[in-house]
Amino acid sequence: MTQNTPLSPCHLRHPVGERQRVLSVEQLKTLGVSPAHAAALCRAGGPWQQPLPGVYVLHPGPPTGEERLRSALLYVGRRRTVPAQGGAAPATGYGEAMVTGRAALALHGFSLVPPTSSLDRIDVLVPRTRRLRSVRYVHVVRTTELPRPEQLAGLPVAPVARALADAVTGLGDTAAVRLLLTEAVRGGHCEPGAVVRELSRSKLLDRPHIVDAVDSLLAEGRALAERRLYDMVRTYDLPEPLWNVDLRLPGGPHLGGVDAYWPDQAVAVELDSRAPLHSTLDGDRRPEGHDTEWSDCAAEREHLERLGVTVVHVTPRKLRVAAEQQATVVRTALMAAVDREPAAYVVILPR
Repeated sequence: MTQNTPLSPCHLRHPVGERQRVLSVEQLKTLGVSPAHAAALCRAGGPWQQPLPGVYVLHPGPPTGEERLRSALLYVGRRRTVPAQGGAAPATGYGEAMVTGRAALALHGFSLVPPTSSLDRIDVLVPRTRRLRSVRYVHVVRTTELPRPEQLAGLPVAPVARALADAVTGLGDTAAVRLLLTEAVRGGHCEPGAVVRELSRSKLLDRPHIVDAVDSLLAEGRALAERRLYDMVRTYDLPEPLWNVDLRLPGGPHLGGVDAYWPDQAVAVELDSRAPLHSTLDGDRRPEGHDTEWSDCAAEREHLERLGVTVVHVTPRKLRVAAEQQATVVRTALMAAVDREPAAYVVILPR
């Protein structure tokens, strides 16, 4: 065989599958192809192409979206990959690298993001210690703390919250940021608290246009959680409560607002949508008034409990993934009311 002889995947020493038509120079060596031979096959009119340094696509046509993703991961991860031994199938060669940013959101199924074949940039997340440069369509994103990747289409992909943070880093338009964050919550991809935590970790909450978008995100997340609470009550045949009410002692102080209240049983349900949102900042960086507001919320709950009102705390995530279990918790609290001492009389006002 000469350097001018076309070499297709099926002619390699060890045949590769359809998903292995993108290989690094190290992987090709384990299959019996030298770097010089691979380079010759990528000449004009040749059967292969080299989209990135040290990475080869084993056909002459335009790479598919998946092949572009694999080539990006191989370019970033190839120098940390141990070559396959003993003639085994090639290793993935991705190391710790994972797809993030808009490309990751496309893999997660975001409708607002174009398919990966149309993206002009693919963000790849790597440890901060990696000495790599961005090249062509690959944009290297470094981090001191790698998240645990998810496997989508056989590729390591950053979780939605991290991918969102990396995607909005380069966006200066509030509307564009708001649309992406809203789809994350409305589409059930991620809880608002996880998004805000990741934005904080990425030090993006000091950008006014992102803060504006986060305000819309929190409002969207709150409204969605309330709808899920309504659906839970009606789907699982719970008694109809009084919705969104304030509780007060007769002639006395305000006891707090609750999302649902059964006065005959003195059972209240409170959405804990505040909890993940007020613990978003790491270390000593906390929102102004955080400690005071959180202490006030805890004090209100404790006061209601002392008055004999059972407070059931429900998180938006539990309503999304375990609504039946949460309905059982509420039903149990309602049934247990007959065995409790009567609660103190409280005044119920619309909120």
